[in-house]
Amino acid sequence: MEIRRVSAYRAVADAIRVDIEAGVYPRGSELPPQEELASRYRVNQATVSRALRVLNACGLTINRRGLRSIVMPIPPLVRDASARYRRAAREQNGAGGAYDAQIKALGLEPRVVLEVRRVVPPARVAQILGIRADDESAIVRSRVMWAADTITQLADSYVSVELFGGSVLEHVDEGVGGMISRMAELGHAQAYVTEERTGRPPTPEEMTALQISEDQHVFVIEHVGWTAQDRAVEVTVHTMPQGLWIERTRFDID
Repeated sequence: MEIRRVSAYRAVADAIRVDIEAGVYPRGSELPPQEELASRYRVNQATVSRALRVLNACGLTINRRGLRSIVMPIPPLVRDASARYRRAAREQNGAGGAYDAQIKALGLEPRVVLEVRRVVPPARVAQILGIRADDESAIVRSRVMWAADTITQLADSYVSVELFGGSVLEHVDEGVGGMISRMAELGHAQAYVTEERTGRPPTPEEMTALQISEDQHVFVIEHVGWTAQDRAVEVTVHTMPQGLWIERTRFDID
């Protein structure tokens, strides 16, 4: 296959993408060496190198130190913000929350590495929850979340010690339905949520935690759970590789 365009590296990236979608390069497999790709697409290795950076930035491949580029092992994950927090979605098949239910529905095995501790909250979190930002006034549930062998996101959920100190929310296993179900049982049911999304390059710490390179940006979702009395009772900060997630929202119109 010969590539003859002005932006040859983008054309090569597009050609490799088509081959990935066609199964020429299966999910989870290593791409051929750069010299082999250069020969296949009739370009030089520098062009192939730039094309691979494009694919990595888009989340179609992963760069692992000492290995060739690997085709992303799992398909893009759909995050349906309008449906995922409903009780039926959170608790289906005994799931431990919205994420657990979603990954199981895809036929993948969810895994979460969770640490629970009391912390001095970030100023933004303290402001939203209406708590102090100069002492350990918050409980954080810090999660590294997986689908099979792929890290999909980091999620830090903050609640106030005043409301939830000593409760099941300070335990690692919060039970079927996750935090939202337990908060309702404790008298702080969430009536609605708000979310704000921003995109940016990853920090060095995020690159390490998510196993991504500097080419792949992340998006950050600030999720806030509110009671019917308009009190914020949960702030969760999701940090997610941009190329791995598709955002979907449904809403009714008049």
